[in-house]
Amino acid sequence: MKIVFIIDQMYLHGGIERVLSIKANYFAMKKDYEVHIITSEQKNKKTLYNLNDNIHFEDININYHRLKSYFHPANVLKLPKHIFRIRKKLKRIQPDVVVVCSHGTDTYFMPFILKNIPKVKEFHFSRSIEIPYRNGAGSAKKKYFLKFADYVESKYDKLVVLNPDEATYYKTNNTVTIPNPLTFFPETVSKVQDQIVIAAGRIAPVKRYDSLIDIWELVHAKNETWKLHIYGEGEEHYVKLLKKKIEEKHLSDHVFLMGATNDIQNKMLHSSLFVMTSDNECFPLVLLEAQACGLPIISFDCPHGPRNIITKGNGELIKMSDNNGFSEAVLEMISNPDKRTQMGVQARENATQYSIEKVMDKWSEMFNDVTHKTS
Repeated sequence: MKIVFIIDQMYLHGGIERVLSIKANYFAMKKDYEVHIITSEQKNKKTLYNLNDNIHFEDININYHRLKSYFHPANVLKLPKHIFRIRKKLKRIQPDVVVVCSHGTDTYFMPFILKNIPKVKEFHFSRSIEIPYRNGAGSAKKKYFLKFADYVESKYDKLVVLNPDEATYYKTNNTVTIPNPLTFFPETVSKVQDQIVIAAGRIAPVKRYDSLIDIWELVHAKNETWKLHIYGEGEEHYVKLLKKKIEEKHLSDHVFLMGATNDIQNKMLHSSLFVMTSDNECFPLVLLEAQACGLPIISFDCPHGPRNIITKGNGELIKMSDNNGFSEAVLEMISNPDKRTQMGVQARENATQYSIEKVMDKWSEMFNDVTHKTS
């Protein structure tokens, strides 16, 4: 089976890029699959995540203006070239199925080119953010765009969502739930004895690291020995805001912005608790990674990802924006090593259901379904 994965780029740190590398490498090692990845703005840069030598990697050099909306005139003018080049590539490859991974311009035209080829669209964000607009808030332009998006989505053979709650937001009956696979499952686990709490992810307002700093101020007032390490890179102005906040709260010796890392597994294995304060998450891969390392988790109960991963036995879900409740949960966890150990064991057990073999079996079944092939 020939599979083409379409994504904007593969040179930046990101969950979508990381998950694609896992899926593509898995299929590339199977003798019955031929895997292609087509990017539109790789800019001659090296892929960040390692790709199997069997994968055919090509860039069509569209290079949208990333700081502008995809629907800005400067980007719309690039659209004909994008359609022409991707169509030409697909006609040459003749894939059995095309998977659109990132949420760029190609999302909106892919179902309408070479209609004989089955098309699948992945969604890696929570549609809960659209609820206010669908309920009447915002401009008429936004409402019409959402209707257009619903129409486009109905033309895909399958829409892949990451958890069952997300499927309820879609207007069509072509959704299938396939969670992200684990990126690693280490032989050893954290001893949950290091006095370090870890957070990781893109440095952006949606992750609410500013709230996490507020929470840590409350934690630090009652426990001055534990430290908070935040891994990730992202928006420069937000990073500056966080640094300033850390300094103003006199937490510079206790809260650290560690930057990006290519070895998050090792960082987790030398931590004792994972925390997440996001406004919304679809299915955060980083939580599975933390569980695989035997870490208990404390997270805001944002829509919808954490509640599909965290249970009472392996972590704590805190009501959104309840900083006091969050800090109390952290203090309870860091003062109770037996609880950390017990929850870490259950977290590790929970992670096993997301092994790459189990998740990729679901992808194989879906591919066989849309291509009408039997396994």
